[in-house]
Amino acid sequence: MPTTDPALGRWQTRFTDGTGRARCELCPRRCVLKPGQRGFCFVRSNHGGAIRSDTYGRSSGFAVDPVEKKPLNHFHPGSRVLSFGTAGCNSACRFCQNWDISRARDFDRLGAEASPERIAAVAADRGIGSVAFTYNDPIVFAEYAIDTAWACRERGVRPIAVTAGYMAAPARPDFYAAMDAANIDLKGFTEEFYWKVTGTHLQDVLDTIDYAVNEARTPDGRHVWVELTTLLIPGLNDDDAQLHAECAWIRETLGPDVPLHFSAFHPAWRMTDVPPTPHATLTRARRIAMAEGLRYVYTGNVHDREGDTTFCPNPECRAPLVVRDWYRIIENRLDGKGGAAGDPADTAATARCPDCGTPIAGRW
Repeated sequence: MPTTDPALGRWQTRFTDGTGRARCELCPRRCVLKPGQRGFCFVRSNHGGAIRSDTYGRSSGFAVDPVEKKPLNHFHPGSRVLSFGTAGCNSACRFCQNWDISRARDFDRLGAEASPERIAAVAADRGIGSVAFTYNDPIVFAEYAIDTAWACRERGVRPIAVTAGYMAAPARPDFYAAMDAANIDLKGFTEEFYWKVTGTHLQDVLDTIDYAVNEARTPDGRHVWVELTTLLIPGLNDDDAQLHAECAWIRETLGPDVPLHFSAFHPAWRMTDVPPTPHATLTRARRIAMAEGLRYVYTGNVHDREGDTTFCPNPECRAPLVVRDWYRIIENRLDGKGGAAGDPADTAATARCPDCGTPIAGRW
């Protein structure tokens, strides 16, 4: 819950050696900052010996999106989401699609000021079911995201995190306990790719994903609903070996019911010399994932109705259950028609295929 100074960094170690230094414990970079110095993310800095979040309560803008755009395909399909972000990022992705926000250095020009309570009230008053922390990574504005998430919960609005997962272990429990759902980027599956292309480390992200799926719980005792996204970049992370390894790890560590989205790369930021992802690459990746035993695999950033649609995972059924065209719902056969599967308070499977009765994982 909010502190007396809500912008005060919740995860830090203040040095007692007279230097006024403090170490940020929010992400694996663990930046050690002198008074007046900023961290790698640029939006957390040392103010008189204590680290504060400089963008608390200030946003780069708001938009209302379909939940499928996050992307979340198994979390209240067709519902609306109030999306917002701030500035800064603790990753250094060369392909960043939102580089003007994530690499922003003049955060004093952020256009919108909004308290957590105000954001929750706007969403609730307009009948918007969820609020998403997105655009830049909510890890760098974790205090603001957490306070907003709790304010949303008090009004019956569901909080969602869209994140790269580059978070230190001490911060994970508070952050994910505040969320109902998350989409986490799994950007590739080699340390070389992660370090050279994103400036981060694979294992830290895997540890966050493992925690979010297997340990994180909402206040009512349910698992946080998690979906994963991999942006496929030609020649860098789209080879068969990486795809097989990634999907095998998901199946063995997280289970086959965690949805995986393969998304198409478009040249941006410092990777304008790399061509867009061919559609065929996405369909090949989807085939590999399904051959590895993953039950819900999607394609994104391309027009592919089959790759957008949720199918029954029973190989003897494969009925289309939620038919999508881009972000538009054509048909939702799980909308009150599937019935409950198990205890909805303690399972991800809250619906059944109306044709064969197979449990369908998600929040319907």
